Amino acid sequence: MKRDAYERLLSWKTSARRKPLVVRGARQVGKTYLLKEFAKKEYQDFCYLNFEENPTLKDFFNGNLNPQIIIQNLNLYLDKQIKPETSLVIFDEIQECPNALTSLKYFNEQANDIDIIAAGSLLGVKLVRDKGFPVGKINFLDLYPLNFFEFLDAIGKQKLREFLEKLKSFEPLPVPIHEQLISILKYYLVVGGMPEAVKTYIDTNDFYLVRSVHQEILNGYLADFAKHAPANEIMKITTIWESIPGQLAKENKKFIFSALSKSARAREYETALQWLTDAGLIYKSFHVSTPRLPINSYADKNIFKVFLVDVGLLGAMSQLMPKIIVEGDNLFTEFKGALTENYVAQELKAKFDDKLYYWTSEGRSEVDFVVAIDDQILPLEVKAGSRTKHKSLRVYQEKYDLPFVSRATLLNLNQDHDICNYPLYLIAKFPIN
Repeated sequence: MKRDAYERLLSWKTSARRKPLVVRGARQVGKTYLLKEFAKKEYQDFCYLNFEENPTLKDFFNGNLNPQIIIQNLNLYLDKQIKPETSLVIFDEIQECPNALTSLKYFNEQANDIDIIAAGSLLGVKLVRDKGFPVGKINFLDLYPLNFFEFLDAIGKQKLREFLEKLKSFEPLPVPIHEQLISILKYYLVVGGMPEAVKTYIDTNDFYLVRSVHQEILNGYLADFAKHAPANEIMKITTIWESIPGQLAKENKKFIFSALSKSARAREYETALQWLTDAGLIYKSFHVSTPRLPINSYADKNIFKVFLVDVGLLGAMSQLMPKIIVEGDNLFTEFKGALTENYVAQELKAKFDDKLYYWTSEGRSEVDFVVAIDDQILPLEVKAGSRTKHKSLRVYQEKYDLPFVSRATLLNLNQDHDICNYPLYLIAKFPIN
């Protein structure tokens, strides 16, 4: 399954500033598959160590972390020769072996001619704050579920993707192509971007089997809570996790702690929320009332929305029946557009690899996303359908004197005077310039 992150791996391999690489991402987003494919295609040989499958491998990292000794021992154990530049070493589920993560510092300083990639699902949770974390000695790559363009690739619509990627103006697409893309987007909102769910859809075309895959992934996440979270936080983490569909189904999607329990307070759930964020399972979108650069400095960290890592998983948690796909455009407006807004959040997160923000003005106007790009902050309003009312967008435009503003709808690509309309399947092209 082709992933856009493959090109970033190639750039890392040839970079003059290459350091050991750490690939982060939620469980089941395809880290292991991607790294093995990269190793097979770009190296003469590779060695793969999974610290979760084989806990005894940790013994190689007890005591002396000299890279030469580690490589020598691995050569003996694997009965092969790890060679500079032609061999790739993969440390998978590295969060299970903190000393292996620490060793990356020494590989960077003493043996940087050895290509090493580490991957882990709970790195943010288990190790980032660890005193042995090799700050400044590693490169990072964050992997997300397949975005919509990657989904097009996966289902054999490569030419359609290439056509979209070449768009440089707001000229409307031919109507048959636009309608085809809206239909495919409906499927994506149900299937989502988790690789196993996408493969099941491709192999069977059975959305109910896809839902069973979603449920298996969700059950795995619940097992992770019990296995890896602090004992006193497990119930809070689970409560937050299970509340997300309901939080997003509200007209005002701001995360409300009292929805967890009447007596819930933010400070009581702060650690649990951070655990889910560090695990890559949720994305926070922070409130901004004054959109200035640097935008993070003007964000209110106490007011936020919470989105799920994958729109397909959100549909499964919401018990959304796949048959809704054939019911016109109801899929986009179900749960007050929760799926649509989560989809856009997911696309923006994958594209910009940065925090998410939204804007409100005195509680009366709201723009769903504001995105900092270079030296400007661009608003993007999301409409879960074809209606074109944009009062909040106009308020933002007048308040900050912008020549153009953008919205995402089911309408075709077009520019209506000072309003740029992006069809929802083209969020990956925002902004077109």
